[in-house]
Amino acid sequence: MENLDALKKALDGIKIDDRPANLEKKSKDFYWYSPILKRQLTGVIADLVVVPTSEKEVVQVIKACFKLDIPVTVRGGGTGNYGQAMPLSGGVVLDMTGMDKIKEIKPGSISAEAGANMWKMDQQAKAQTGQEMRLLPSTVRSSTIAGFIAGGSGGVGGIQWGGLRDHGNIIRLRVITMEAEPRVLELTGWDLHKVSHAYGTNGIITEVEMPLTAAYEWIDVIVGFDSFKQAMAYGAELGVQDGLLTKLICPMAAPISQNYFPRHEDFVPAGSHVVLVMVAPHAMDAFTSFTEVGGGTILMRSDMLDPKVARRLPPLFEFAWNHTTLRALQVDDSITYLQVLYPYPNAVELADKMDRMFPDELLSHAEFVRFDGNVTAVGLPMIRFSSEERLEEIMRLHEENGCPVFNPHRYTLEEGGMKQTDEVQLSFKQEADPKGLLNPGKMVAWDNPDFDFTSDQIYLFPGLEKSN
Repeated sequence: MENLDALKKALDGIKIDDRPANLEKKSKDFYWYSPILKRQLTGVIADLVVVPTSEKEVVQVIKACFKLDIPVTVRGGGTGNYGQAMPLSGGVVLDMTGMDKIKEIKPGSISAEAGANMWKMDQQAKAQTGQEMRLLPSTVRSSTIAGFIAGGSGGVGGIQWGGLRDHGNIIRLRVITMEAEPRVLELTGWDLHKVSHAYGTNGIITEVEMPLTAAYEWIDVIVGFDSFKQAMAYGAELGVQDGLLTKLICPMAAPISQNYFPRHEDFVPAGSHVVLVMVAPHAMDAFTSFTEVGGGTILMRSDMLDPKVARRLPPLFEFAWNHTTLRALQVDDSITYLQVLYPYPNAVELADKMDRMFPDELLSHAEFVRFDGNVTAVGLPMIRFSSEERLEEIMRLHEENGCPVFNPHRYTLEEGGMKQTDEVQLSFKQEADPKGLLNPGKMVAWDNPDFDFTSDQIYLFPGLEKSN
């Protein structure tokens, strides 16, 4: 990279790393979940890793890179799945894990620097105030809070709180622009949507304030069923029981748990389709009665395990969301996955239809969430990969049957169906990053002057145009 020596000189006093092994490590995320992205992105690598420890140092890095026209890709824990934090144009990877302080915990909220570990945030909130975070990714033990906001969409807790797209699930963001004289922006309300799930393409998050809710010693329960459709129907009905407090409702078809969850093999019979549930302790009696009426069989509950057995079992949320695919890949590297919406009110029927349509290729896995005010399901079905052409065909058939796909085999905001770029979003990008140096190559609308803003595609994060 040209100007590398000049950049190093300008960053005197800030931790930098240009060791080849570390450049390789910090230039990667979990993109290899996708065989398509694995082919496209394997050679991507940064020229320099920079680890700021303060907002002042972030500004110093941005000023130097702006002056020298060096791209900057912001990175947290590197737990993204579609190359969100991979430096397509080389340059600097800005590793924010050096800014990891938890700044304040108070009734209703927690504030932390961008690189704060989410597990530590959640545990400290519980210990100090009896509160916990509303939403956590299954990778919470290694995820950073700003990485979750910039690259994630939701996760554990979504059955109660929806996703990061929903108003109130982020309170405040502190963001630095990519300009000759960087500005520090305090974003709240509607403006938060400009930066959330934007892959760091339009500003560098340095501080976050997130809402908290009452904490519980959640009980992990595995419920068994004779068919996947029964498991889905049970999950849908459980999700709308307003008096039963749950944090996770995750149906999975056989043989996912049997083949890929070896630590739970003693609990799940062959052929059993399961629902993984996290239940608040005070709701267990009612939950048990509900499950009996709903035709489910409780195969495991964590509060009734022998302590020695309990200690060897990870929490159930580490088998849900994207961890389901991760655990499958540890056994079978031919597995990949999709991200699908089963729209309300037909989630059960649609998920069952897709399950039956691809009997030898698709292993059904869903997560019940609140979406636009209704309880419905998002799917993370696993696919036995045979070819890119067949994978594209499977996605097309989902779409044709009314199941929108948020394509995890694309690395741009728009193509993955997650973030709709409109005139407001593009205008903010132009304002905050006039040279286009932040994570270049990830926003189609920036690179393509003929980009069609009028697409009727369904996006998880809709555009920012306000209706008058």
